[in-house]
Amino acid sequence: MLARSALSLLLLGTAAATPVAAPLQVHGTSLRTASVVKRYPHDSGAFTEGLLWADGTLYESTGMEGQSDIRRVRLSDGHVLARATIDPTLFGEGIGAWKGALVSMTWRSGIGYRWDRATLKRTATFRYSGEGWGMTTMGDALVQSDGTDVLHVRDPETFAERGAISVKLADGTPVTNLNELEYVKGEILANIWQTATIARIDPATGRVKQLIDLRALRTQVQASGRDAVLNGIAYDARGDHLYVTGKNWPTLFEIRLP
Repeated sequence: MLARSALSLLLLGTAAATPVAAPLQVHGTSLRTASVVKRYPHDSGAFTEGLLWADGTLYESTGMEGQSDIRRVRLSDGHVLARATIDPTLFGEGIGAWKGALVSMTWRSGIGYRWDRATLKRTATFRYSGEGWGMTTMGDALVQSDGTDVLHVRDPETFAERGAISVKLADGTPVTNLNELEYVKGEILANIWQTATIARIDPATGRVKQLIDLRALRTQVQASGRDAVLNGIAYDARGDHLYVTGKNWPTLFEIRLP
């Protein structure tokens, strides 16, 4: 998570130089804004790496060595109802849901965990190759990002790789730095690290259907510092609510896509 890609710089520059409401295209892919439906408190001490909604409850994973944990959070006030800490030598990353479990990754150690969703007790440890960034559940699979332009489709029981999705803009430009993921209505939503941008990806083709500019949200929370970026997407399918937040942000937003 060290270098910005040329595409990331382009997205940052485009968003900063153009009024938010203006219709834009990035490499042939439309860049649009989302509307804010509601705001909720969020723990500004949470270095958010993963966010998901399951069983009517919000779950979050946080990063940084010595601070990483898995937590159950009350949406209404951001209160942490329960948490499980991760080995302080490891950097926690994304989480996914599978049956009654949470599946979590760490950044560069190749170590993953399974947690009982009801108790947040760790039930298993597993290994995988490469870096762990974001994760989501897509049907009978988990989809994982590793900071490249490739999403890895994995078996939810074994974490073995079943396939891969190469993510590109309309003109074929690869989209790197894909981070936190969420599967929503047949699309994969992906935060593009170090930008205030979410990519709406067709999982069948890897083509980015639309880019969502959320620069205004970062401005609203007055996020400062290199790491205080947009990262965290959760979808409540039953209520059709889409939530986003960022690392060390004091606010979690419910948004509506264009």
